[in-house]
Amino acid sequence: MVTHRSHRVSEAIEFQAERYADYLNFERGLSPLTVSAYGRELEKFIAFAKTKGRRDPLSVGGDDLRDYVFHLGDLGLAPTSVRRAQSSLRTYFGFLLEEGVVESDPTEGLHSPRVARPLPSVLNPAEVSALLEAPHLDSPVYWRDRAILEFLYATGVRVSELVGLRLTDVDLEEGLCTVFGKGSKERMVPFGRPACVALSRYLRGVRPALEKGKGGGCVFLNQRGHPLSRTAVWKIVKVAARSVGIKRKVSPHVLRHTFATHLLEGGADLVAVQELLGHADISTTQIYTHLDRKYLRDMHRRYHPRS
Repeated sequence: MVTHRSHRVSEAIEFQAERYADYLNFERGLSPLTVSAYGRELEKFIAFAKTKGRRDPLSVGGDDLRDYVFHLGDLGLAPTSVRRAQSSLRTYFGFLLEEGVVESDPTEGLHSPRVARPLPSVLNPAEVSALLEAPHLDSPVYWRDRAILEFLYATGVRVSELVGLRLTDVDLEEGLCTVFGKGSKERMVPFGRPACVALSRYLRGVRPALEKGKGGGCVFLNQRGHPLSRTAVWKIVKVAARSVGIKRKVSPHVLRHTFATHLLEGGADLVAVQELLGHADISTTQIYTHLDRKYLRDMHRRYHPRS
């Protein structure tokens, strides 16, 4: 009588599992935990291969591997887990090819499932309003901090673009600024009246007192007169969010996401939003359309009587 254990041992021998583990241990120098993880992935594949009548690696073809990938998806595994399983199989068949056990690699042409990009965190309009009002009126840099928050939300600029903004880049009368993005690509970005008012109050009433000849023409300065750092801007946003009770992590990038999402929710054209954000490829901007659809589904689910 063949026991369950001896059956598993037989399967492992047929599929070169022990030699594969030695290869991972001694030739690849992987950690015991990693070797164990690779071994578990191989065991799962062997079990599946047996259901297809495959008795050894030589009998496994590309169609079998594709069926296995679909099988993993049917089990409800996340794309990242499926990709990890595929990576393990590529390593396994690469080893077999190197050892001369197989003559060709069936993992060639095996496509990995796309891993969905996580949707960015976004503030709702009430949270934005509270955040913009967060700086303390009695602070000597109230108008600087208010201008930073207003400007980030009004323009969607990256934090690096904000700290690099120069006085000559801002046109208060027209409500426009020239932004130099990635690869020194230049774009024009408008900003509305609230941001214009806050920026004007800062430039006329606060910045001259901060300027000590060390500002280099940058718009936003710290209290020593140097250009404000990206870390300082992150801190201003973080402190503002915490002070008004926003529990989620809020950063300048969250305000950039919020800017784009609120534009699309309001009916803005995707190409226009791409231009405002300074994205070279519209596919980068399209993530916000996914977010917009999620928002619409949430609103439908919340308010429609038969959702």
